[in-house]
Amino acid sequence: AIHRLDPELFQRILDKTKSGQWVPVGGSWVEPDCNLPSGESLSRQFLYGQRYFEQVFGKRQTVFWNPDVFGYNGQLPQIMQQAGLNRFLTQKLSWNKFTTPLHHTFYWRGIDGSAVLAHFPPADTYNGDCSVTELRRHATNYKDYDRGAEAYYIFGYGDGGGGPTPKMLETIRRVKDLQGIPRAEYRTPDAFFDRLEQCTSDIPVQSGELYFELHRGTFTSQAETKRLNALAERKLHDAEFALAAAYPDGPPDDMKQAIEQAWKLVLLNQFHDILPGSSIAEVYERANAELKQACDSADKVLSKALQQWVGSEGVAIPINTVGLDRHEIVEDPNGQIAVVAAAAYSVGSVVSTSDTVEFKQTSQGYVLSNPYLTAHLSKTGELTSLICAASGMEHLAGPSNRLVMYDDAPTLWDAWDIDPQALESPRAIETQADVQVLEQHPLRVSLQFTRKLSDRSTIKQTIQLDALSPYLVFDSEVDWNEKHKLLKVEFSADTYADQATYESQYGVAVRATHCNTPADVARFECPGQRWIDLSDAGAGLSIMTDCKYGYSVRDNLMAVSLLRSSTYPDPDQDQGVHRFRHAVYPHAGGWREADTPGLAKRFVSPLRWARSGEAEPATPAWVAVDKPQVIIDTIKPAEDGKGMIVRLYEAHGAKCAAKLTFAHPIGRAYLSNTLEDEIAEKPHEGYQLSIQLRPYQLKTLRLEMKHES
Repeated sequence: AIHRLDPELFQRILDKTKSGQWVPVGGSWVEPDCNLPSGESLSRQFLYGQRYFEQVFGKRQTVFWNPDVFGYNGQLPQIMQQAGLNRFLTQKLSWNKFTTPLHHTFYWRGIDGSAVLAHFPPADTYNGDCSVTELRRHATNYKDYDRGAEAYYIFGYGDGGGGPTPKMLETIRRVKDLQGIPRAEYRTPDAFFDRLEQCTSDIPVQSGELYFELHRGTFTSQAETKRLNALAERKLHDAEFALAAAYPDGPPDDMKQAIEQAWKLVLLNQFHDILPGSSIAEVYERANAELKQACDSADKVLSKALQQWVGSEGVAIPINTVGLDRHEIVEDPNGQIAVVAAAAYSVGSVVSTSDTVEFKQTSQGYVLSNPYLTAHLSKTGELTSLICAASGMEHLAGPSNRLVMYDDAPTLWDAWDIDPQALESPRAIETQADVQVLEQHPLRVSLQFTRKLSDRSTIKQTIQLDALSPYLVFDSEVDWNEKHKLLKVEFSADTYADQATYESQYGVAVRATHCNTPADVARFECPGQRWIDLSDAGAGLSIMTDCKYGYSVRDNLMAVSLLRSSTYPDPDQDQGVHRFRHAVYPHAGGWREADTPGLAKRFVSPLRWARSGEAEPATPAWVAVDKPQVIIDTIKPAEDGKGMIVRLYEAHGAKCAAKLTFAHPIGRAYLSNTLEDEIAEKPHEGYQLSIQLRPYQLKTLRLEMKHES
């Protein structure tokens, strides 16, 4: 913002940077939340951040400086490394309420095996005041003193230091080499980490996510902003694929700039006190407007790109913008129910099916069934039975899709926290429902249940089953007018397992369902992306959502946090109407065999429609992969306009060799990274390219296709 709004001040900053008095740090576009943005969003944080540092300050960063963020997903070390960052600094985990970090210096190893050097400043603050007491604590609190005597002290006002006062500087000068106080020297982050690695022996390793034992309310607060963020991520994904398909030699400058500006709006609003929901009301007025602007920009680019690719007039044709084959029931632009088949990243076609969905009303409620499942609903919309055809078993142990209200008045940090005692105040919503049969079609049945959550709030929930769907969908509209309440939807699974699986960025987090240790107790509310799953060796249950991020699994009770109503710092947080969707998926086998990641991606990513002069035949996949565990997450034009970028990852935690097949012959192929460097030429033959992936590995390919005559 300074660069744009005050060029004179920014020039002074540049001058101080050249003299070494101002040290740029970070590597990302903003200091982003690391629980809620998608994997691709975090990759873009580093893409745009590193490009800016390189263009303006002349070099890329090597340290991800992220002191004030509310937890760190287990793929972050790999995402960092792919953007040229191999060092990491934070201090937030010193705020933990149940456990304390074992080390201040360690190698942090991600779920794929990538490792970065991590350091938590032992003063346990990002606002050091340089007092003698604090400097002494900085030394005595260092947990890895026996391995090396180097530790970083961050002083000055502002999250992460950087705003020193004359008094602080004078104190540092006076105690620089004073007996009884640790010796102090100024060092840049790069110089500090170099010395830390050289002077520390037997650096320990910590694996997996760095879960923050506080601020769990940030997974749910400001629900509309979170919904718009998820929507913008999906729309930008679709628009970029359409650009790559329509303009293989690079998109027009205006469309490229529109996408870049939309992405930067999204990334800005993923700042760690915006997207988590912990800012004042005025911030969300602006954030929601900017996210809507990003969605509109993506829609306009998508429309223009599809016109270039398939045409602009004539009959409607379906477009599949995700890297998975689809065969599903949809509503076409005319509002008609249709069956669509489409290969990954392709033009699909309207087809037919012999499968149907059946509907029956009983004295207890309603029964919906198709060839994949049978669901029994009570008269209030609770799920009383869910039988999977593939497993042949009942998947519920008790009433499910159960709405439960909790008292939610944190002792501190209102918008930030859900306190453990909040979960000791459940009140199940047992009010009567007004029921309407909205659709009773051979391919789709939907029922709408309207009921009161309280004297102030109501929910209108549409429950839908399609003929080809292995999951049951719940589409909710809530008029929410509560204060200090938490609304959850709960499913009682007929499955008992010691661990549950939560989707994270480009992978999963596996967490205990019991409370055997303090760390287990702390995880009573956890972040996740699009799905959670509880499975045993034979069968399981998955819950999928389109814009919710707070989940919990205790014993066999699976829950999604839907809405909160804090009053600080926004006194009217989340008051009003909200819309969101979730689905329940009973399956045989575990989540891998059941392809929960693939179904969740289809669930949140509707087919797009375009128009062509005549009904076009289905096209082959723009790019397809022969292993279902490999998810082609992103296709986009290269930033420099030369070819396209394909980003994919292994989703099952299993090493594999896979083959990619493209719709057009490959001209040039390179193994790349988040910054789109050409790292190594990739062998290929005709339309195909082979890759090997370790568990949860992320790979980026840079490709130029041959022009076919």
